[in-house]
Amino acid sequence: MKVNSEIKVGCCGFVISQQEYFELFKLIEIQNTFYQLPQLKTAEKWRDSAPQGFEFTMKAWQLITHEPTSPTYRRLREKIDPARLDHYGRFRVTEEVLKAWRRTAMFARTLGTSIVVFQCPASFGPTHGNVANMREFFGRIDRKGLQFAWEPRGVWPEKSIRRLCKELELVHCVDPFKNSPLSGTSQYFRLHGITGFGYQYTDDDLLRLREWGTEKPTYVLFNNNWMKEDGLRFMELIRDRG
Repeated sequence: MKVNSEIKVGCCGFVISQQEYFELFKLIEIQNTFYQLPQLKTAEKWRDSAPQGFEFTMKAWQLITHEPTSPTYRRLREKIDPARLDHYGRFRVTEEVLKAWRRTAMFARTLGTSIVVFQCPASFGPTHGNVANMREFFGRIDRKGLQFAWEPRGVWPEKSIRRLCKELELVHCVDPFKNSPLSGTSQYFRLHGITGFGYQYTDDDLLRLREWGTEKPTYVLFNNNWMKEDGLRFMELIRDRG
């Protein structure tokens, strides 16, 4: 039976072997690209190994969104000049951030990515400087057919999110059990577990999720410890509706 074309379901990362994953799902969000961009030959390998109709999304490199004080930089393999630490993160339009974007975009296009997710740290709040950086960054880079989703994790006024997403053509990425999407012609959901990564979604949770997915085309990416099992259960629920 065919999965409803308006709801696409996958996991945040290869939680099982690639071959098995490609047999079970038609969508994945690549996580590696946030910590350290893999080599382009890796993108080529993933793209060529995937079956026809498979869709990749990916997270943008942390050098664009996160400052070097973030603990996530521990997984960065490339060396950063200590004298230029303040040139990274927060969408600063610096030589370093723009280079990080060009490399991110090259990987995305080599992979055949449809959506690039810009996940911001909780410390990235609605300051004048941060808003100005976003406007300059997204107004300057060349999208060349890529769609962008923005996941703000700090405390932002809803009107600010709506305004920026509309102005900069961003899909508001959320965990729908915690926040409502405020903008976008499609929806991009990242599910981290209602009480944390160890949470397994109940049947009632998945029924609610299915209803939210009827409003507009929706991407559903599970990112909890039970992501494979919950993803497959949700796909079955969608099939039952169809």
